[in-house]
Amino acid sequence: MKPEFWETLGLTFRLAAVTTLLLLFIGIPIAYALSQSRSRIKPFLEALISMPLVLPPTVLGFYLLLAFSPESFLGTWLENVFGIRLVFTFTGLVVGSIFYSLPFMVQPIQSGFENLPENLAEASYVLGKSRFETLLKVQLPNIKPSLLTGIVLAFAHTVGEFGVILMIGGNIPGQTRVASIAIYDEVEALNYTLANQYALVLIAFAFSILALVYGINRRMLKAMR
Repeated sequence: MKPEFWETLGLTFRLAAVTTLLLLFIGIPIAYALSQSRSRIKPFLEALISMPLVLPPTVLGFYLLLAFSPESFLGTWLENVFGIRLVFTFTGLVVGSIFYSLPFMVQPIQSGFENLPENLAEASYVLGKSRFETLLKVQLPNIKPSLLTGIVLAFAHTVGEFGVILMIGGNIPGQTRVASIAIYDEVEALNYTLANQYALVLIAFAFSILALVYGINRRMLKAMR
């Protein structure tokens, strides 16, 4: 296989790893806040976070492209103040992937928080623990299956992204050309052999990661009973 093949796969999994790590730190506070909220605007916030689940990826990618464009106020400000260019860069792919994969991290974790018995947190508060200590030492350890599900879904979803990546990243080898873009590109060039190699790697990855998470979650749930 050509070096470009491994370079593209490496970029794909690096994007997924960076996105998932950032989503974990972003998603836990959001999921916790939503699980604790009794506000009337909660359904609207949940709907906003869940939009990528129903929107065509090209719609989100189009608006992100407009927002990140050097001609836009945000794009100009980021480039002039911080020297950050988001269109057709790896950094832009990460930011776009965070928006697109956010519900895959938030929803499982929020569900885990909401299904925890309330007396766990109450007992921790009675013992003098703060909300942060309770979250860190009591609640998070008791939703490990939900955390794992969120991590795996966000990672796998980012690996399979196409529309958002194409809109804001294009197809630059070594910079923004991920596996899903490469498959499309090779099919257009009638290079079905290479497209098949990319596709088989992604199929094997998807099956392996899902089988692993189901197996681990099953053992975790048994241990917690």
